[in-house]
Amino acid sequence: MAANIFMVLLVLAAAYFTYRLAGGLRLYLKLRGKRLVACPETDQVAAVEVAAGTAALESLIGTPHLRLSECSRWPEREGCGQDCLKQVKTAPEDCLVWTTIAKWYEGRHCAYCRKPFGQLKWHDHNPALIGANRKTVQWDEIPPEKLPEVLKTHWPVCWNCHMAETLRREYPDMVSDQPRKSQ
Repeated sequence: MAANIFMVLLVLAAAYFTYRLAGGLRLYLKLRGKRLVACPETDQVAAVEVAAGTAALESLIGTPHLRLSECSRWPEREGCGQDCLKQVKTAPEDCLVWTTIAKWYEGRHCAYCRKPFGQLKWHDHNPALIGANRKTVQWDEIPPEKLPEVLKTHWPVCWNCHMAETLRREYPDMVSDQPRKSQ
């Protein structure tokens, strides 16, 4: 009889732990990644990262306390009140850098080949940007806090054209542009 009660308690404990673990994993997946927020102190864009792993672990035993693990304004302003976390709590998906980029490319065409950008996928080749200097750069090579300004002055470039332009720029003597043959 005591063995049966012990087994029931063990199963209930395992179920409860699994439930809490699943909640922690969901919280981690929701909070991970770089985000762009308006710094409450300066009203300027700041790139932040939430301590997602710590929050997920805290959620296993109680209510998690959100805090930043990184901010583009640190170390100068590391002692701030982290009031920007309100933006993350309110709209965690909307302030992700990836969301900002995906929305910007949506409906646009490559500046070179005019191929339309569909919905971006994180596992595909990253598209690029081209500015007035005519040099292409992948969007993830730009510091996240500078992205909003860069997106105002640059044009979208697909990955294929970015690679072709990079080869032309870095190895001009090895690239030969030939006109297309008509069919």
